[in-house]
Amino acid sequence: MNCILLPATNFSNDSAVINELSQISHVNKVLGATVGDTLKIGQLEGHLGTAVIKSISADSIQLCDIQLTMAPPAKLDLTVVLALPRPKVLRRLIMDMTALGVRDIILINSYRTQKSYWQSPMLERLDEFVLEGLQQGVDTIAPRIRLEKRFKPFVEDELASLITNRAIVAHPYSDLSFAQYLLQQTPQQSLRLPSLVCIGAEGGWIDYEIELLAAQDCTAVNIGPRILRTEAAVNAILGQWLL
Repeated sequence: MNCILLPATNFSNDSAVINELSQISHVNKVLGATVGDTLKIGQLEGHLGTAVIKSISADSIQLCDIQLTMAPPAKLDLTVVLALPRPKVLRRLIMDMTALGVRDIILINSYRTQKSYWQSPMLERLDEFVLEGLQQGVDTIAPRIRLEKRFKPFVEDELASLITNRAIVAHPYSDLSFAQYLLQQTPQQSLRLPSLVCIGAEGGWIDYEIELLAAQDCTAVNIGPRILRTEAAVNAILGQWLL
């Protein structure tokens, strides 16, 4: 973790406390910090800054001289609609999308999403994965996450209202590449990236799903000739927003 994020309830006047065991372990074992050292911290939904270690015990670290003066980085103007992946992949994807600054994440059912994924205990740990991503990306504002178990009603009734610019759907069998898609924009758009991206689970979207998405003005694009795992595709596509 590149900063330690604490809820507002852990702050009091010019002091704060770290009482999450994983964070205490990180300070002790990874940072090797001691009393008097300065830590990078942040307040969830608030600002970033620094604090000085006042005392360390087995179950808490007391902080003083709190300086929260830096606003968190701006969120990407981006909504990611992601077919619910395998549970062991979910943690990495939520962490990565959070660290990249995605504003809205919608986990949706798809034909290739196994029903058992929706019963996974990993879905109860999304807040934990978000916190890991925020601490990695040095951010304090969590993405908004929604779960949508019904693909067709969501796409037909809600998707269009979420598109503030343009929308793409990642599809390895599309004849149009992402680079070509960007060059098709009008001069007024000036290589503006889309505001919504749809990414399938392992195996991608089926033709029926592509057609429903296309009916809502989601343009199918490929990102090259290789078939990538979901996590590789997510990072390859979203990396364009960081350039």
